[in-house]
Amino acid sequence: MKSITIKGSERESVGKVATKALRNAGLVPCVLYGGKQAVHFSAEEIAFKNLVYTPNAHTVVIELGNKTYNAILQDIQVHPVSDRILHIDFFELFDDKEITMEVPVRVVGVSPGVLLGGVLRLNQRRLKVKALPKNLPDFIDADISSMEMGNKMYVTKLVSDQYKLLHPDNTVVAQVRISRAAMKAAQEAAKAAKTPAKGKK
Repeated sequence: MKSITIKGSERESVGKVATKALRNAGLVPCVLYGGKQAVHFSAEEIAFKNLVYTPNAHTVVIELGNKTYNAILQDIQVHPVSDRILHIDFFELFDDKEITMEVPVRVVGVSPGVLLGGVLRLNQRRLKVKALPKNLPDFIDADISSMEMGNKMYVTKLVSDQYKLLHPDNTVVAQVRISRAAMKAAQEAAKAAKTPAKGKK
């Protein structure tokens, strides 16, 4: 999985006054969990642009002076009016410990059902996976090239030896629905087949 580097500074004061001062200075207060002790730090708000405002999933390299941590974004608080980032929680990664995170689904291939007028519906845009950090995928590919009109793709079709999918087996990832136009055409064709041609008894 691709990673994004965030350069920040450790902070000693973690009270409300210190946190407010950080935000006023254009910095985002953050906490890194998962290690022996929580690490409090801050970084410029612009540094999180490619991490937060994207549909893609990334791991994060946090650089705090001469210290480096590998992590994933765990939780984010955003101002309800201004959409400014108020606080971010990260979770530290370790090479030998599995981690759980959501990974985006990427549709690949062309569905025969869609070519015939069906409508593709992506029911799950992200799937929760559990894997070692080195095995985390950038995307989970959903190949729709064999899906006919009315077919459903279940999560069981996307299994991998590299990671576990944390969803029930009956979870529908994608489906090709019959469009109204296709349904109407099928009904008219069936009606025409039942109606005897003029001049014939």
